[in-house]
Amino acid sequence: MNPVVLSIAFAVAILASLLVKFWLATRQMRHVAAHRGAVPAAFAGTVPLDAHQKAADYTLAKLRFGIVNDAFGSAVLIAWTLLGGLGALNDALLGWVAPHWGAMAYQLLLVGAFVLIGALIELPFDLYSTFRLEQRFGFNKTTVALFFSDLVKSLLLGVAIGGPLLALVLWIMQAAGGLWWLWAWGALTAFQLLAMVVYPTLIAPLFNKFEPLADDALIARVQSLMQRCGFRAKGFFVMDGSRRSAHANAYFTGFGAGKRVVFFDTLLKRLNGDEVEAVLAHELGHFAHRHIVKRMVLTLAFSLAGFALLGWLASQWGFYAGLGVTPNAVFSDNALALLLFMMALPPFLFFVSPLFASLSRRDEYEADAYARSNANATDLVRALLKLYEDNAATLTPDPVYVRFYYSHPPASSRIAALGLSHVSLAGAAA
Repeated sequence: MNPVVLSIAFAVAILASLLVKFWLATRQMRHVAAHRGAVPAAFAGTVPLDAHQKAADYTLAKLRFGIVNDAFGSAVLIAWTLLGGLGALNDALLGWVAPHWGAMAYQLLLVGAFVLIGALIELPFDLYSTFRLEQRFGFNKTTVALFFSDLVKSLLLGVAIGGPLLALVLWIMQAAGGLWWLWAWGALTAFQLLAMVVYPTLIAPLFNKFEPLADDALIARVQSLMQRCGFRAKGFFVMDGSRRSAHANAYFTGFGAGKRVVFFDTLLKRLNGDEVEAVLAHELGHFAHRHIVKRMVLTLAFSLAGFALLGWLASQWGFYAGLGVTPNAVFSDNALALLLFMMALPPFLFFVSPLFASLSRRDEYEADAYARSNANATDLVRALLKLYEDNAATLTPDPVYVRFYYSHPPASSRIAALGLSHVSLAGAAA
């Protein structure tokens, strides 16, 4: 591999992806701002003008913040790679750690130091997003103490879980020969499947409180829906989402017979029983159409291809030199290969993201159709409009921006696909 060619290709990918992001963001900003003054005809009398304008202002504020964040992130990426930041960090740890503590300790500390420095670099942006942007529009409920408590918990979990997993992958890379990438992929896949089983009961409660759903009428309604659709759940729970944010949601978690239905408390405060049933029917639609399994298979296939590519790149001197790092003469380059691969891949994958967004939107249409068949379409639209309003999601996105980024179709498209042209929220109070 020619390192000069790789350096040029990487720099072009970063610049091209950044320019496309800026172009898309400015399109979205112009389109949203141009339609800020009036509620779209399909939603007239349903969505208040002040809510429509709040959504426009929130969208514009997030886009401006995103432009700054993307530009800064690209600069940091170049600093880590082409300007030699990772190489300097590697040289410092190589001379200090490796001779005394061994190759594995050096590699673990290299990855740990990289992650810690990256987190510190991103911290001001996270703080601004939470305590300025989200606070400005009334969404943030997180205190400073809770923010840093979550940060510490995440760090400790990363060390306790991510550390041993990383050590296993690095050991496999060193000991399993030319097909190490296949064994490493298998180990990571097994870990991901295990995480799906243990996350609901062991990890999630570290960050949120989950209490059994206490509304007997709603429980009966939800159980009836699931029986009609042929599904079972291990329990129905309410999560204290309002502790951190005013945004609302509901989701399934767990695996197989251990699936749980989780409602944000903010969702239950906003929607009535008919609307909750319709939202849950939509989520059941994802399971009925095997969207979760299909996405998992697709993800595993791409990760296998990624590990195979890494298996080849890790043996190429030009891969390291082209991304600003001098390969180690004595100790293993495995940690370097992992870090460089994780940094180099996103600028190239950015250009295939519209494909995944398109597949996701198709799944959402199918789930909506399933909900229409097993619940009331009008109730689903009422729920969607309330959630769009509560989450300040714009009703007037730019069509090109939608095709590139949106994992869910815009509200107008979903309503049209459900065969409805207008829905009133009158009489649908939560």
